[in-house]
Amino acid sequence: MEPHLTDWLGILLRWLHVIAGIAWIGASFYFNWLENRLQRGAPQAEGIEGYLWAVHGGGFYRLEKFRVAPKKLPAALHWFKWEAYVTWLSGAGLLAVVYYWDAKVYLIDPAVMALSTPVAVAVGAGSLAVSWLAYDALCRLLQRRPLLLAAAVFAFFALLAFVLCQLLSGRAAYLHTGAAMGTVMAANVLRVIIPSQKSLVRSVEHGRAPDPQLGASALVRSRHNNYLTLPVLFVMVSGHYPLTYGHPWNWALLAAVSAAGVLVRHYFNVRHRGEQSRWWFPAAAVAVIIAAAAVTAPWQSGDGDALVTTAAIRPVVEKRCTVCHARAPTFPGFAGAPGGITLESEAQMENLARRIYDVTVKSKTMPPGNLSAMTDEERALLGRWFTGIGAAAHE
Repeated sequence: MEPHLTDWLGILLRWLHVIAGIAWIGASFYFNWLENRLQRGAPQAEGIEGYLWAVHGGGFYRLEKFRVAPKKLPAALHWFKWEAYVTWLSGAGLLAVVYYWDAKVYLIDPAVMALSTPVAVAVGAGSLAVSWLAYDALCRLLQRRPLLLAAAVFAFFALLAFVLCQLLSGRAAYLHTGAAMGTVMAANVLRVIIPSQKSLVRSVEHGRAPDPQLGASALVRSRHNNYLTLPVLFVMVSGHYPLTYGHPWNWALLAAVSAAGVLVRHYFNVRHRGEQSRWWFPAAAVAVIIAAAAVTAPWQSGDGDALVTTAAIRPVVEKRCTVCHARAPTFPGFAGAPGGITLESEAQMENLARRIYDVTVKSKTMPPGNLSAMTDEERALLGRWFTGIGAAAHE
């Protein structure tokens, strides 16, 4: 595909993905907050489970929730589903454009496993389908044991992250783990939540007593979606930080930060119910601090060799890096410098010394898939350069 077309497809799909995701996550957060904040203690009108007063935008609102359903449906009934569907569809489009179209750039890392493009794409796409099937089976098997179900779902995604990190590039493994969670969330809407709601609507329309279990099942899946949100958002931003997905224990780091995200959501859910449980948030903070400390090793101190100058590493950067990181990249598939980073002068190299060190020496995530074949000797040379010229310039 022509590079400019690929870039524009990526920009537009990412824009749509973010817009739809904000709408979906916002609705999820709001309705879970609403469920937890309903006033249920006082006597309610017939058929009403709880109510809530709110003020927003210069006006007052009074919201009510029925125990099951009203006796008669209103003329206009609002549904919340397209936010989820558009988020997933745009995300699938991004997967195809960024990871599958030219798999050797971001999907495959020969240093991890030298997969062919069809096999790597099958692993990535297959992980999404397998995740939904496994999650749905766990929900059906453990639906009456919510804590065990939560532990089993967490263990499954930790295992998935581990397996993907052994097969795909670290960045792709992270992204596909997040996409698997997103697939579960969207499938919950498509396969459980909306069908349950449609069944309730049909029961009311035909004068039948609605099955309260359908609403309860939909609520459980909705809460699962709520808890998965923060881990998915972490995956979305982690692509900008190679010290996460490029670490040798990348899967464990992802599991730890995801656990912290779940704890943060639980803290707010408990708080919104009016319960006092203060330790969830500190526990999440401790989990993140431990994870960050585990992956932040001291900068390399060098091996005693003579000082390596910027002029000495310039040929390496020009041969291995500026094929992409230039105003006019020469590597096929790139219309512009990735991230807007150019390395065409020694001043640019020194200004970005720490970043160069992070991605070429510490995490070895650049060049992506080692497309320009940077050698271990060249990485060691860049490490000695940063220890001398680069580190001194960034103290």
